[in-house]
Amino acid sequence: MTDQGRLQYDHPLGLCLVEASRGNMIPLKEILDQSEPTWLQWRRRLDPLRPFCRIAGHTSEEIREVLATLETVFQPLLPQLNLRRWTGSIYDWLTQSALDPTNSGRVTMDHLMKLVLAALQWSYEAKATDVQEKWLEQAAELLVLRHDTFEIIDGKGPGAETEQVPVTEKEAASQIPAVPVSSPNEEQELPPSVPTEQTMQTPSRKKEEAQPAALGNCTFSGIVPIPLQRFLESGVSLVECPGCGRAWTLSPGGGVLRFKSHKKRKTNTPNTGRRWARMASDWSVVGS
Repeated sequence: MTDQGRLQYDHPLGLCLVEASRGNMIPLKEILDQSEPTWLQWRRRLDPLRPFCRIAGHTSEEIREVLATLETVFQPLLPQLNLRRWTGSIYDWLTQSALDPTNSGRVTMDHLMKLVLAALQWSYEAKATDVQEKWLEQAAELLVLRHDTFEIIDGKGPGAETEQVPVTEKEAASQIPAVPVSSPNEEQELPPSVPTEQTMQTPSRKKEEAQPAALGNCTFSGIVPIPLQRFLESGVSLVECPGCGRAWTLSPGGGVLRFKSHKKRKTNTPNTGRRWARMASDWSVVGS
C-alpha cells in the first residue's frame, strides 16, 4: 500500500479493505496486530480515528425501496408484481436471531435477495402474475429454519429430493427462533428410500424414546451445527458443550462435527480458553 497513484492521478490514492464479518468480530484483527514491519505499515495507513467501520444492513424503509426497484425489474415476467406489500413480513423474517445474531434490527442484502429471488422464481414457474404468498413463506422458512441443514446427495439423480411443505406466515414466525440442531443427524441415519421430511424424523424420535439418557449424563449430544468451512478456517478445534460446559476437541467425521454422549461437567470453573461456544442460536469462537 503506497501513494504511487499520486503520480498518475495528482492526489493520494485512497484504498478500502472490505471483509465479511460475523457478530462483533473484527476480521483480520489478529493479523494486523502482529509486530512484523509489514503489519505495522498496514496499521499506519489505516484511518487514525476510525480504522474499523461496519456497513449497516437495511432498515424496513430501505427494504421497501429495494422491493420497489425489484418490481420494476421483474414486472415483464410477473405483470402484476407487488412486492412492497410484503415489506413488513420480509423484515420480520430476516431479523430473526438466526440471521441477525447481534439483534441489530438490520437486514443484509444477501438475505433479502435470496428470499425474494427464490419466491419470484417459484411464482414464475407456477405461471402466476404476482409473487405468491406461499412461496415467500416457504423461502423464509428454508432461509431461517434450515440455513445450516445439510443436504444429503447420494447419487440418485433428479427426483430424489424431499418435498418442501409450505407453511403459513403465522406458523413460520412462531417457528423461526427454533433453529433445528438435530435434523442433519436424523437425515444421515435414515435409509435413502424414506421419501418425506415427516417420515424422516419419526425413526429418530422413536430411537431417542427407546434409549433414555443414562443417569448423570449431559442432555446434549449429537451433531454440532457449525459449518465445516468456518470450523476449519478458524484453527480452533475445542468445542464447549452448551449443556454442561465440558470442552472437547472435535474433528470432522463423515462431513459433520459430533458430540458423543458424556457425563455432566461437575466443576463450576468457567472456561476461558479459545473455543467454540453456542451464543443464543449461533456458534462462535470465544475466549482469549
